[in-house]
Amino acid sequence: MPPTIPHLSALDTGCPHMRLLVEHVTSKWGLLVLLQLDGRTLRWSELKRAIPGVSEKMLIQTLQTLEADGLVLRAARPVVPPHVEYSLTDAGHDAAALLAPLALWAQDRVREG
Repeated sequence: MPPTIPHLSALDTGCPHMRLLVEHVTSKWGLLVLLQLDGRTLRWSELKRAIPGVSEKMLIQTLQTLEADGLVLRAARPVVPPHVEYSLTDAGHDAAALLAPLALWAQDRVREG
């Protein structure tokens, strides 16, 4: 018998903050950003190249949202020319660790046709 998942009343309308956080990490671009940054630090242009199909606007918006959620760390480097690096916070690493099996499951389903 498969394990049962306890009812998460916090995902109901009673806790909009938790619901928003779940929506952010499981969004199309949020999921991909978290998985790409897991275990490494990337500059904006590197992250853009690593996620085919994401527009500049959506990548910027997703990074800002995940940073506000405390999952992504944005570090502006005071060098010439200046650049910004993105990495995951501890909470971001935790989220990526939970999302990786979901991504692998989806990949397997696609391969099976």
